[in-house]
Amino acid sequence: MAQWIKAFIGGFLATLIFHQGVYFLMAQAAPVPAPPFNMAPTEPLGIPAVFSLAFWGGVWGIPIWALIRNLFGGRYWLRAAVLGALGPTAVFLFVVSPLKGGAFAAGWDPKIIIAGLILNAAWGIGLALFMKFAHARELTA
Repeated sequence: MAQWIKAFIGGFLATLIFHQGVYFLMAQAAPVPAPPFNMAPTEPLGIPAVFSLAFWGGVWGIPIWALIRNLFGGRYWLRAAVLGALGPTAVFLFVVSPLKGGAFAAGWDPKIIIAGLILNAAWGIGLALFMKFAHARELTA
């Protein structure tokens, strides 16, 4: 049970640090639709958007951790980046965006799709890093 809580926390923190950190860098290079670390309230509870996003990052952390936890070396990092990039990006493009009134698959805009893949790959690597840290601490305890 504790490993799944750590995976949630790792995904939550990876969103705030890695996903939003890369998003901040992207925002410095070009205009983005919403600011990084967006504190605008979300519906229906009025939770700041960045914390809503981090919550879902925590939820995604659980299945991604289940799929990478037994890997080592480059396979661990590569699978974390690929699964992080593909899963959350696909769900955003094909489910979340249309439900929120956006275009299906972001209108197939390559800039949005590539940005999503990069942001979520960074998130996946961040999750993998936090889980490596949590696992290393477990081994020394």
